[in-house]
Amino acid sequence: MARAKTLPHLWLISDARNDAGLERALAALPRGSGLIYRHYHLAGPERFARFRELQRIARARGHMVVLADSALTARAWGADGTYGAPRSLSPRRRGLIHLATAHDLREIGLARRLGADAALLSPVFPTRSHPGGAVLGPVRFRLLARQARLPVIALGGMTGAKAWALGWRSWAAIDGLS
Repeated sequence: MARAKTLPHLWLISDARNDAGLERALAALPRGSGLIYRHYHLAGPERFARFRELQRIARARGHMVVLADSALTARAWGADGTYGAPRSLSPRRRGLIHLATAHDLREIGLARRLGADAALLSPVFPTRSHPGGAVLGPVRFRLLARQARLPVIALGGMTGAKAWALGWRSWAAIDGLS
């Protein structure tokens, strides 16, 4: 199932602020990229309907689709996996991938011990999501990522140019891909 698939190196993360351009952004991604669907701003039925629209476009482009929700919901909605804090890992996720959020070595270690398939380590650079917040910076990011012992996806202020400068192949963005 999805777990046997190779994880994409490029991930578009959905958010209220990039919603209007997601169809265009999904079409512009290289085939086989990934979509992390959050859309916390939408209520149940509306969130599900928007997920279905974007999932159809993503699948047509060969993209993996991961849902920021429980394994139960991800399975019911037909997602490839779940996204969230390592503590959200569940035995019910069998056959689904799990992308864990991490901000430090402790969270990376927890994600690894709980069986996450990869960790989104953030924030690497300043972001609009957390203006004025502390950032890891390139040096600290690379130090943490090299100790991770699981795949790490760079997140936070990422763009193609920043990923190249960082020397990191796997990255995710909200604004940087929208």
